[in-house]
Amino acid sequence: MKHLLFLAAGAALMMMTVVSCGEIPEVSGNDADNAYKPLELSTKAAGFVKKGGTFTFDFIDRINKEAKEDFVVSPLSMQFLLGMLLDGANGETAAQIAKVLGYGAGEVDEVNQFCLSMLQQLPNLDNKTKLNIANAIFLDDGWPLNGSFRKDVSKFFDAEVSNLDFANGEEALKAINGWCSKQTEGLIPKVIDNVDPRILAYLMNAVYFKSQWVYQFSKDATSDDLFFDEDGNFGTVKMMKQVSEVPYHENDRYQMVRLPYGNGSFSMIILLPKGDYKVSDITAELKNTDWDRLRTKPAEVEIDLWIPKFETKFKIRLNDILSAMGMPLAFTAADFSAMSPAASRLSFVQQDAVIKVDEEGSEAAAVSVAAIEKNATSVGPMRPIFHADHPFIYIITEQSTGAVLFAGRYSGK
Repeated sequence: MKHLLFLAAGAALMMMTVVSCGEIPEVSGNDADNAYKPLELSTKAAGFVKKGGTFTFDFIDRINKEAKEDFVVSPLSMQFLLGMLLDGANGETAAQIAKVLGYGAGEVDEVNQFCLSMLQQLPNLDNKTKLNIANAIFLDDGWPLNGSFRKDVSKFFDAEVSNLDFANGEEALKAINGWCSKQTEGLIPKVIDNVDPRILAYLMNAVYFKSQWVYQFSKDATSDDLFFDEDGNFGTVKMMKQVSEVPYHENDRYQMVRLPYGNGSFSMIILLPKGDYKVSDITAELKNTDWDRLRTKPAEVEIDLWIPKFETKFKIRLNDILSAMGMPLAFTAADFSAMSPAASRLSFVQQDAVIKVDEEGSEAAAVSVAAIEKNATSVGPMRPIFHADHPFIYIITEQSTGAVLFAGRYSGK
């Protein structure tokens, strides 16, 4: 029987979903102040979680078809990035982005409130889990950004807006990649190779996750074992092993296990195809599955559990995928005038992600980037030009009285 773990989807779900299925691990003693607690969302916001699932599983299925090697992605990171883009879009461009996300047109305010709730609550659900979510906009210095857009991304996404001189590419590149490295604890030290002066702004989201398994694996039990690919070929991997009671479910297509972290607020869900079924069959099925029903099916069962110890790094340009999902205008005839009068279209959207899974737990990070081009008809940097390249008078004065302390002329002699 082929053993193929659906690890990429499990990692993505770990990043975007607060799983409440199965029993919550009991806490006692020093862990009593770290009890499981659910997200507190309005009815509208809770609906957005379900709608977001539509985006998530479509996104995962398309990535699975595109990727030629193992992958890991963060749907949550992409949802935050597209949420900021939605704030900067108008007309049909905004409608397409909203549809891709699974939201209705005109629901920007509700989406903002939902993102704010997620941003404020997710990092505080589990004291044993470190979760950092950060948003930023790096703007070419001197170019305009609409005040209303700046206010919204600051209020609802806690996004820092930094002005950088894109003409000084080396310094701007250092600042942008430095932010990524800091927000991901060094897991993703670089996301772009150069800063393009034709770009108006780089919008960015970073997600960092680190947590311990509730039921950790013994390092002594890890051993080299065979791992089969979908064509029947095999190699050797470090396989972690344990016998434990964990939430488990199976049907005729796959086995499903949920491995909780910390206080149970976060979990990794693994879907293992059975028989002749492949990962592509599972990702396609998830798009049409009631995720709430599926994730609540696992019940505590004692199982003989093996999963590989692994590390995956992945980078993907998402222009074609997002266009195919329903937002082609954002890359062609876009309307991002709500962001800036100088904003044209998306040059690119990409995501870098990495995950490490070992006996103690998991560490993962993702950075999503959207680059907005400058409008070719824009007038350029909105700043006065003062070049003191000929003789001038200078005066040193006291502010409150106007008293002149010094005055002079400079003519270069």
